[in-house]
Amino acid sequence: MSGGAVRVVEPGPLALVEDLGRPGHAAVGVSRSGALDRGALGLANRLVGNVESAACVEILLGGFAARFEAPAWFAVTGAPSRLFLDGRPVDAHTAVHAAAGALLRIAQPAAGMRTYLAVRGGIEVEAVLGSRSRDTLSGLGPAPLWEGDLLPIGAEPATPVPAVDFVPLVGPGEALVEVRAHRGPRADWFTSAALHAFFTTEWRVSADGDRVGVRLDPPRVPAHAAGVEPAPPVLLERAVTRELPSEPMVAGAVQVSPDGRPTVLLADHPVTGGYPVIAVIADRSLDTFAQLRPGNTVLFRHA
Repeated sequence: MSGGAVRVVEPGPLALVEDLGRPGHAAVGVSRSGALDRGALGLANRLVGNVESAACVEILLGGFAARFEAPAWFAVTGAPSRLFLDGRPVDAHTAVHAAAGALLRIAQPAAGMRTYLAVRGGIEVEAVLGSRSRDTLSGLGPAPLWEGDLLPIGAEPATPVPAVDFVPLVGPGEALVEVRAHRGPRADWFTSAALHAFFTTEWRVSADGDRVGVRLDPPRVPAHAAGVEPAPPVLLERAVTRELPSEPMVAGAVQVSPDGRPTVLLADHPVTGGYPVIAVIADRSLDTFAQLRPGNTVLFRHA
């Protein structure tokens, strides 16, 4: 039995249908994909009584609006954003009931990058290889959402909507973010100074990032005396300079390109790569990169 539908009115910069991805297909060149902030997606689903893996809408930098074609419960989690239901402010991180025809607007978040909209019953677009996720690198899964798109909602779950008024969470901020990481399989391709620098330098998130990966820029070390030029940026120097054949890659792998700058691979990463991996982000820290904005700083700590 159908659970109704949601009509996209304004998609914002980028809105995608995502679930927890399609694991197990790397051998045929398909990465897992799925929500970048898995914790936020799982929470949104739990708040409306869905299974944690149900498909939601992943919204980049707000500016999203949708109309409920039938009465529905929904929840919004992730980057903190102002929410309006028919012009009335409503809370995030809680289940909210919408009447048929109600219009939900999600504003640009005050911090962070991605917001997740779950609707009770889940988004039931066509699955590809067992997942409803959009893989932006391969083009698998449902297309990015456009104005007028109609998203079918699945049948009412057997579980009730949990009796939770509000879930207090510490949202993304502007402060330095510490991330846990393991030494990578090619850590021995780098000098000891490079390994030390990787785990002690405050790296800046560049504007060159998407669901495939986030590139990090080294900061300039400030001068301690007026009129003295800053020190050159920290680069990750290799001890082994020969070419590396392509190797399997996983989400969280930190590749270092020939210019000495690291890139953290995310959910839509290629399944192979030819740059050495200096470190691998601990799985519990990987969701952090879903919410980092350009200019945020990251400090890696040994996992």
